[in-house]
Amino acid sequence: MDRREFALTSALTLAAAGRARPGTELSADVVIVGGGLGGCAAALGAVREGATVILTEETDWVGGQLTSQCVPPDEHKYVESHGCTKYYRKLRDDLRDLYRKRPTFTDAARKQKNLNPGNSWVTRVGGEPKAWLEVLEALLAPHVASGKLTVLREWTPTGATVNGDAVQAVQGTTKEGKTQSLVGKVFVDATEQGDLLPMTKTEFVTGSESQADTGEPLAKADARPGNVQAFTWVMAMEHVPGEDFTTDRPAEYDFWRDYKPRGGKQRLLSWTSYGVKADGTLGHGFDPTKDQAGWSTGNAVNMWTYRRVVAAAQHKPDSGVRDLSLINWGQSDYSLGPLLAVEPDEAAKNLKRARQQALSVLYWLQTDAPRPDGKVGWPGLRLVPTATGTPDGIAKRPYIRESRRIVPEFRVTQQMVGKDGRQRAEAFKDTVGVGLYLYIDIHATSGGDAGGGTGVLPFQIPLGALLPKRMTNLVAGCKNLGVTHITNGCYRLHTVEWNIGESAGAVAGFAVKRGVSPKQVRADATLLADFQKRLTGGGVELEWPADATN
Repeated sequence: MDRREFALTSALTLAAAGRARPGTELSADVVIVGGGLGGCAAALGAVREGATVILTEETDWVGGQLTSQCVPPDEHKYVESHGCTKYYRKLRDDLRDLYRKRPTFTDAARKQKNLNPGNSWVTRVGGEPKAWLEVLEALLAPHVASGKLTVLREWTPTGATVNGDAVQAVQGTTKEGKTQSLVGKVFVDATEQGDLLPMTKTEFVTGSESQADTGEPLAKADARPGNVQAFTWVMAMEHVPGEDFTTDRPAEYDFWRDYKPRGGKQRLLSWTSYGVKADGTLGHGFDPTKDQAGWSTGNAVNMWTYRRVVAAAQHKPDSGVRDLSLINWGQSDYSLGPLLAVEPDEAAKNLKRARQQALSVLYWLQTDAPRPDGKVGWPGLRLVPTATGTPDGIAKRPYIRESRRIVPEFRVTQQMVGKDGRQRAEAFKDTVGVGLYLYIDIHATSGGDAGGGTGVLPFQIPLGALLPKRMTNLVAGCKNLGVTHITNGCYRLHTVEWNIGESAGAVAGFAVKRGVSPKQVRADATLLADFQKRLTGGGVELEWPADATN
């Protein structure tokens, strides 16, 4: 599609919007479906380019991983100084400022430069889901007030109108159950599982690719579309010593208590199966009465503080504040079936069984889990519904690690970003951001893989991975970009998803304002250079310093 064709399509789209009945159709320059981290970042990126934006979210909380899925940020070691966008850094700074204003905080905690509200050891800034929601809403609020941004909560996509290789509108249902159509010039799919891809007939893949296809060292011989990383129902939990909050025995508890993953020798619900060091000692343990990450014996780390988001020790002794920990471990990763590449009934069954798994982890911790003092169980553990915004203390949505992925203009493979003897990751001329994590992190899969991963180098995000090979006005805005089952393991984390979304929204807004398609921005050297200059001016880093390593 050339500039004239794109402009004509845009004019026809706006004409259709002009004939809409009030309430049944809404229109904007950019329509972003999915209000997770990528979607929120996309909205900010598009508005920065001067576009009008509609952002939808299926729940009543925007923020995805950070909020409705209850997962604190998984970040890289450089995040306090570089390796993320200006907006993402503001999000983190605003969260810290929010906590510093809390009257229960001690002066010592308040004065920490890099305050970690939960003193967790998986992240440098562990905060409660509602706190992340508050700072995210504050970032979006000025644009909502200006009329540039419309946020539709509890809005579920149901279909799309497509003309050839272009999307004209996306249909969905409102929280009142009414049908509504969203008309735009460019659309960003920022849903957690790439829901717009089948609706718009955009080519996509699921599961793991074959080694013949990708050439990746970690890839298996055959492609397995149903081989998807585990998903997790995260729980918010606190401990009240001396109390007994033991829940009813879950219907599937006996199954999960005795379950041995992938035919192994150890039960899933044991400290031995989850993290054993080379010398045979425990790699993980649990004690909600201890504050430190490591046990005094030195042979196990304390999973209670792993994703803790409230550390009582940072609050005044008379405040009544208790530790709050978000339980997201390998023991609650559901890998017995996927949510993708299956019929809806099968997906619903897997969602239900995964909740039983999570509740079984809770019941095991309350009743059967070995304690360091030789006893079993902590009956004072209880779920905290106010932390999750749900009736039961389980997250609003499961934590999704792997999505449908577009067939892109350019696909990122393990050879481009994995260590594998390389000193630097491959440089992309069309870079629109950067990313990094500890390693390529692949969890257990529905196809029976045990999970694992390999080393990764500081990498870039190529614009070509955000653009479908065929569709002209659809952009991938989160985990649905053009990566593989393997490279998803480093492109799916918080900082990277935010950068993907922000750049996706920015290219959508940039294209609209210049009367071109996003694909033309990449194809035209002048347009691409202009766009990259806009990104850096907006605080998006396009490359790593020469001395960055991992």
